[in-house]
Amino acid sequence: MNIHEYQAKELFEKYGVASPNGQVASTAEEAKAAALAIGGSNLVIKAQVHAGGRGKGTFKNGFQGGVHLLESADQAAEFAEKMIGQTLVTKQTGEEGKLVSKVMIGEAVDIERELYLAILMDRETCRPVIVASTEGGMDIEEVAESTPEKIVRQFIHPLAGLQGYEVRKLAKALELSGDQAKQFGKLISNLYNLFLKSDCSMVEINPLVVTPDGQVLALDAKFGFDDNALYRHPEIVAYRDTDEEDPREVEASKFDLNYIGLDGDIACLVNGAGLAMATMDIIQHCGGSPANFLDVGGGATKEQVSAAFKIILGDANVKGILVNIFGGIMQCDIIAEGILAAAKETDLNIPLIVRLEGTNVDKGRELIANSDLDVITAVSLNDAAEKAVAAVKG
Repeated sequence: MNIHEYQAKELFEKYGVASPNGQVASTAEEAKAAALAIGGSNLVIKAQVHAGGRGKGTFKNGFQGGVHLLESADQAAEFAEKMIGQTLVTKQTGEEGKLVSKVMIGEAVDIERELYLAILMDRETCRPVIVASTEGGMDIEEVAESTPEKIVRQFIHPLAGLQGYEVRKLAKALELSGDQAKQFGKLISNLYNLFLKSDCSMVEINPLVVTPDGQVLALDAKFGFDDNALYRHPEIVAYRDTDEEDPREVEASKFDLNYIGLDGDIACLVNGAGLAMATMDIIQHCGGSPANFLDVGGGATKEQVSAAFKIILGDANVKGILVNIFGGIMQCDIIAEGILAAAKETDLNIPLIVRLEGTNVDKGRELIANSDLDVITAVSLNDAAEKAVAAVKG
C-alpha cells in the first residue's frame, strides 16, 4: 500500500521526523486558506498522486508541471484550480495519467545540498538496511549504475536496533558534521522508529536536504507498508486511496485475492504464488502473453473463484482463461464447482482451459466432464499452456 506525500508528512510529525510544514487541500479555496495558515513568502504547491516526476509532468488541460513555487495565497488558489480535477501525465503514469483530487501547500525551503536516505527490508539477510547517498534529488538507480561507490548501506541487527556508531558512520558518509550530524542522528533514529512501529517495507526520503542555515529536513518521502501487518494499523489503512489503484486490484482485495493486472490476453487463475509465477512463465515460453497474476490462495472458496472470474472478465484484453490448480489443502472438486458456477454466472464466451491435480482430482475432473460447458482440459502445465495459446491464437 502506498500513501500520498501529505500523509507521509502526518507520519513524520507523529514520530518527530523534521520536515517542512504542509497542508492538504481539495479545492482552490482550501489551497488559499492553507497558504495563509502556513504564512511566509516561500510556498510550494504539489499535485498529490502516486507517481514520480510530478514537477516535469503535464496536465491534459495544457497546464505544465505538478509542482510550482508560489508567490501568494491568491496564486495558490489559481494553480490549485488548474490542477484539482485534472489529469497529470508523468514519465511514471503512462499516457493515461493520474487524476489529481488533492494538492499540498507546503513551506518551500532553500536547498544547499540534496541527499538520499532510505530504510527498507533486505530479503537476503532478513534485516533492515539503511541506504544513504550524497547524490540526492535523482533516481537512486542512476546513482547505483554510474557511481555505485557513492551509495552506503548499513545493515541493522533486528534485536540490537540502530546503534550510535552506525548513525555516526552514516552521518560521515553523508558529509554531515557538528550540529548537522546531531540533527541527522535525531532524524534517522525517529525515522527508524517509524519504520518499525508502522510495519513499513520501505521509507524513502529523496531528497533529504541541508538548508543554507544548517537545517537537515526530509523534503519528500515515499512509503511502502507490509500488507500482511496492516490489520494492526487501522489508522494507516485509512490512508488508502483506492482511486490511485487499479480497480481490478481493489476489487480483488475485497475477496482476499492476490491480483496484479498485466498487458497480455491469457488470464491466469492459480493457487499459490510460486505456481502462479511458473504458469505465467510457461505461457510466455509457449508464445503467449499472461494478462494477470492471480493467486486465489491455498483455501479458496467457490465465492472467491466466482469473484476471480468476474475480475478477470473485467479486462477487455482477455481472450482466454487458464485455470491451473494443485489441490493440497484446497480440494479440486470444490474448485471445479466454483469454476462451473462462475462460468455459468458470467455467461463465459471465451476459451476456458483447466488443469487440475491433487486432492479429489478425479471427482473434480468428473464434474467438469459432465457439465454442459465447453471446457478444454489439460493433464500437465505444459499441455495447459500450449492449449491456452492455441485457443487464443486460433
